[in-house]
Amino acid sequence: MSSITANPTRDGAGLAFLASPFLFLWRHRLLLRQTSRNDIRARYAGSVLGLAWLVLYPLLFLSVYALVYIYIFKVRFSLFNSNEYVALIFCGLIPFLGFSEALSAGVGSVTQNANLLKNTLFPIDLVPVKAVLVSQCTQVVGTGLLLITIALLGKLTWWALLLPLAWAGQVLFSIGLLWILSSLNVYFRDLQNMVSVATLFLMMTSPIAYTANMVPASLQPFLKLNPLYYLITPTRIV
Repeated sequence: MSSITANPTRDGAGLAFLASPFLFLWRHRLLLRQTSRNDIRARYAGSVLGLAWLVLYPLLFLSVYALVYIYIFKVRFSLFNSNEYVALIFCGLIPFLGFSEALSAGVGSVTQNANLLKNTLFPIDLVPVKAVLVSQCTQVVGTGLLLITIALLGKLTWWALLLPLAWAGQVLFSIGLLWILSSLNVYFRDLQNMVSVATLFLMMTSPIAYTANMVPASLQPFLKLNPLYYLITPTRIV
């Protein structure tokens, strides 16, 4: 009679492998915080409106979506009035903006900072992470605006408390994805252009202006192939 026993050495090595990225980020947390803060300041340093763009950017995007779907396409739903539908769009738009901004900034982050990496001791693994963290400013501010909007509509519920968990999952997913893509982009420079096209495709096919329930059952499997489906769906609090 044979018995199956766990291998403590193998299990320990597996746990160490899974924990190593988190330990790496924690070990360099102060460096990440300082460099990300400097990048955010430099990003808006020469702008007339400065940090006001953190508010204007998601609002301008929302205005375009609302104009197209409500006033041009004249989309109407029995479950939502116009204000609620705008809030529904905002729920889907905020995670998309955070993810797409991280993707566009992170894919080429290693190649664009080659001189910095050669002349300093800055860990190369932190470059895509910094790109993700800097890009999240728009999503954090946009989420605050969204919560205010939902509260004014009287639709704010306890489910909103889970938004930080959904956001944390998105950040971790973005970091892992950009570690891979930024490394590949060093050898295959066309990848950055391909990602830009893919981002536009994802914007058109992601459930931003509609919910998954509005999609015909025959198309549901294709919708779930979109990674943004899993980032947008948890933020639906309307």
